[in-house]
Amino acid sequence: MNILKEIKNRKTFAIISHPDAGKTTLTEKLLLFSGAIQIAGAVKSNKIRKTAASDFQEIEKQRGISISTSVLSFKYDGYNINLLDTPGHKDFAEDTYRTLTAVDSVILVIDCVKGVEEQTEKLMNVCRMRNTPVIVFINKLDREGRNPIELLDEIEAKLEIKVQPLTYPMGIGVSFRGVYNIYENVFSFFKANKQRVEEEIERFNGVDDPKLTEWFGDDAKKLKDDIELIQGAYDHFNVSDYLNGNVAPVFFGSAINNFGIKELLNTFVKIAPQPQPRDTTSGIINPDDEHFSGFVFKIHANLDPKHRNRIAFLRVCSGKFERNKFYHHVRLNRDIKFPNPASFMAQDKTTIDEAFPGDVIGLYDAGNFKIGDTITEGEDFMYKGIPTFSPEIFKELHLEDPFKSKQLNKGIMQLTDEGLAQVFIQNNGSRKVVGTVGDLQFDVLEYRLLNEYGAQCRFRPLNYYKACWIVYENEDDIAELKRIRSHNLFFDKHNKLVFLAESQYSITSAKEKNPKAKFLFSVEHNTQTHELEVG
Repeated sequence: MNILKEIKNRKTFAIISHPDAGKTTLTEKLLLFSGAIQIAGAVKSNKIRKTAASDFQEIEKQRGISISTSVLSFKYDGYNINLLDTPGHKDFAEDTYRTLTAVDSVILVIDCVKGVEEQTEKLMNVCRMRNTPVIVFINKLDREGRNPIELLDEIEAKLEIKVQPLTYPMGIGVSFRGVYNIYENVFSFFKANKQRVEEEIERFNGVDDPKLTEWFGDDAKKLKDDIELIQGAYDHFNVSDYLNGNVAPVFFGSAINNFGIKELLNTFVKIAPQPQPRDTTSGIINPDDEHFSGFVFKIHANLDPKHRNRIAFLRVCSGKFERNKFYHHVRLNRDIKFPNPASFMAQDKTTIDEAFPGDVIGLYDAGNFKIGDTITEGEDFMYKGIPTFSPEIFKELHLEDPFKSKQLNKGIMQLTDEGLAQVFIQNNGSRKVVGTVGDLQFDVLEYRLLNEYGAQCRFRPLNYYKACWIVYENEDDIAELKRIRSHNLFFDKHNKLVFLAESQYSITSAKEKNPKAKFLFSVEHNTQTHELEVG
């Protein structure tokens, strides 16, 4: 089949938000409207609580949060859609940052009660770094929330992006009547239904249509005034401005009640970008390049705990991927064949024979992959843009049962391959320090080490401030580090030297005493490029 047609038919995006804004619920309702599922799983009552389809890990079900990125592939209106549902919790932000390297656009969910929150701002900063196109969905209109125009102003001010509302709500909370589609002059009535899709729409000839007043009385006048205010305050929506990351179209709705979702989904498939070119160590690679290439942005061990399998999630960037064909693993400099590549609907997977740019596929992995690895048809280049950041919390790993040391070593190495945490090794591996972005990751590590590897462990807090990767040309460049600060020197999983500093002062002092060495807070291991040098 024509590869250009396949590229045009694909949309690959992530849903991001602050915790509890309704991101995972929106994800599931997009599946509901696409027909990928027939009944929603996020049902809550006194007797039953079905967990959302994309939160499949046991610990996620217990805590009610998403802690890893789920890959969901489905079809809608002739398009093949790859949706990545990301963790909202700040302790797992690094997984979200990596996921954003694998998508072409983003839907940002905002709670209409709380408005723009801290994590929302951080995620938007990552999108802005790459000029990623963003659509905003303001959620929970069925609750008593903030004034919609106030929210639009706050988004522009705090997220530093122009907005253009494409729908607008009539009322909010108990007075919420529905959503008016400004560009199609269609009013969708609000009818709460958490499990199934029910449609009831009415077409009007603009906000001056007398039928609006007949239907809604004074509410129609307020809606007309609000929309006239919006049309005067905001520029006419331009798709190219959205694709360049300069303006964010805004939609309103209630995800849990399946409301405002169809307007969002219909517009998304019309305007969201198709797979885009990506930067490599050999220059820009275009999706329509005839040679296959892609990169690994996530690794998940024990996706199915019964089979102890390990899956590497690969974003196809160019050409056509084919099952049972040998491809070149650039870092290992060896060819590998993949007999069972899979597409995913959360934990449910289907073996595929081919994949095209924009697709996210799962490759069964026997330990060959690390995050950032590039696969090609033989060319030696690496995709850029998947950095490793310094952790913020450090704890030493202790095994409770010495007879389980083999299980612990295997578990911690596999789980840190996933990007859940980083491990720093000292004394030929006898001492292991684990670094994370937040405390919650240690709970997840402890839980998974015990339940998936049978290794009971505990973490002892350490007072390190930052991890600095040391770049040097010869041993003399770090003579003082090795002589005076050897107890702070570790190796990461890539066998790169790392200085674990107790304070900013210790970093400054070490830099002064070792002026020929570079101290880095962020690196891209696989491409050998360095990101953020300590100032």
